[in-house]
Amino acid sequence: MKLARRMERIGVESAFEVLVRARALEAQGRSIIHLEIGEPDFPTPRHIVEAAKQALDEGWTHYGPTQGLPELREAIASYISRTRSIDVGPEHVSVVPGGKPIIFFPMIALLEQGDEVIYPNPGFPIYESMINFLGAVPVPIPLVEERGFSFDLDLLRDSITNKTKLLILNSPQNPTGGVIPEADIRAIADMVRDRDIMVLSDEIYSRIFYTAEPPFSIASLPDMLEKTILLDGFSKSYAMTGWRMGYGVMPEWLIDAVNKLMVNSNSCTASFTQRAGIAALNGPQDEVEKMVAEFRQRRDAFCAGLNTIPGFRCALPGGAFYAFANVKGVGLPSRELADRLLYDGGVSCLNGGAFGKHGEGYIRFSYANSLENLQEAVERIKASVARL
Repeated sequence: MKLARRMERIGVESAFEVLVRARALEAQGRSIIHLEIGEPDFPTPRHIVEAAKQALDEGWTHYGPTQGLPELREAIASYISRTRSIDVGPEHVSVVPGGKPIIFFPMIALLEQGDEVIYPNPGFPIYESMINFLGAVPVPIPLVEERGFSFDLDLLRDSITNKTKLLILNSPQNPTGGVIPEADIRAIADMVRDRDIMVLSDEIYSRIFYTAEPPFSIASLPDMLEKTILLDGFSKSYAMTGWRMGYGVMPEWLIDAVNKLMVNSNSCTASFTQRAGIAALNGPQDEVEKMVAEFRQRRDAFCAGLNTIPGFRCALPGGAFYAFANVKGVGLPSRELADRLLYDGGVSCLNGGAFGKHGEGYIRFSYANSLENLQEAVERIKASVARL
């Protein structure tokens, strides 16, 4: 038997592959500083854990509604309405196991073969993977370092055609940490408002920002709510990556399609984790604020350290917990340099090219690690580069 040809079009996340190699080195006795995986290194806040325990004790261990528990959808709708200055109700919310289904399910529902999808490059690898898997046409738009890793708006405008069906935005962004300025979001909305184009706005890092104002959502603009699929979740903001709980906010006609895909794949999201999600949104937010403050301190120190390394240049990211360092001055391809930092320097990081062709010449470091380890990582990188 052979796999179906469609499997040749599906990609992976290199972070997990690099993590396997890093742990293999650790098993051999090597000291490795992990800056590859994109997850907070903080514990899930205690009141959320306690809510999950209570839910288990109360018997929230059976099937729930495919779309999500009504109480959680109410809490999400209230949170999104408040933070994005829009009016949405629980009927617009779909709760799913992780954020990725809100990439995959709407794409399945919307895209025909040959439809064009515009997306950021470098960007989260699953965007391009799913576009290719579904037989659509990927249209990568390079993110411009000099613009804080936002789009070249003229190039974006010129890339929109009658075949464009979906535009993907991600702010704050993985892998660059860039935050799209409000003026750019407004300009982008003007480009698509009167076209038959949906926008997938990936806002999974919405709570982790260092700018004066929160990242601006395109869904907040006139006539854009009905054209937007807003992706958010609990993994990053509440250090709940292993809980697998995300959600999408979108028009009801698309919610119906997502529900059908959920029935055919997952049935529902685990009920007891959803009860914990209610506690996350409605409970105290001080742990989130402490986490973001710690990330800011790490960002400042780590990026300053990277900028002392010959051949490295690293701008301060506006959000998320990634430093996307320009390493073109080192003179090695990104993949070769990332491998050298792992095997020679004991620092596990990601080749920028793994996030798309426009990521070549960059290295992504996750600063979701202790300040002490980040400072040690800088010294190891500096020593490894000096040995070239």
